[in-house]
Amino acid sequence: MDPHSTHDLRRISLTIHLARHVWVAFLLTFIVARAVALLTTLDWLPNVHLQLGATHVHHLNFGIVLLAAAGASLLFLRPTGRPLRAVATVYGVGLALTFDEFGMWLHLDDVYWQRASFDAMAVIGALLGLLAVAPTLKRLRPRHWAVALGLIVALFLFGALVLIPLWSAGRNFGPAFE
Repeated sequence: MDPHSTHDLRRISLTIHLARHVWVAFLLTFIVARAVALLTTLDWLPNVHLQLGATHVHHLNFGIVLLAAAGASLLFLRPTGRPLRAVATVYGVGLALTFDEFGMWLHLDDVYWQRASFDAMAVIGALLGLLAVAPTLKRLRPRHWAVALGLIVALFLFGALVLIPLWSAGRNFGPAFE
């Protein structure tokens, strides 16, 4: 067997494994962040955000710090094995915390329940999921491209079917959350 192909297979396997770590950390963090925000809004949990004087420190700031730490770790420490998996997990958490408040990037409003944030999270979650399970570009065949195209069309249709009622519900129930 060609040693280069064995090395390539190991590298691909590691990439997929790390992508799965990022994806799971991203999804779990998004779910927990949204659940805590909702439960806090409903007064079922105490307000757990960090307040420095009159400034509310949003969790996107913690996400930025985690992304910077993951990047610095990869650049300067070059971890392998278990530490590399830990960095992938930290990256997924940081990505979720940052993009969960993506709407604030665009509007600079202190409004958590912005549609842009939800849309960004859905798109990023889907892309991470595809990265975690998709074959490499070298291994894609015409049938893979056909499935990918069908999946993209289905995701757009499904997204429209899901987001339109959510948008309507947001207009109806949004004032209760504000």
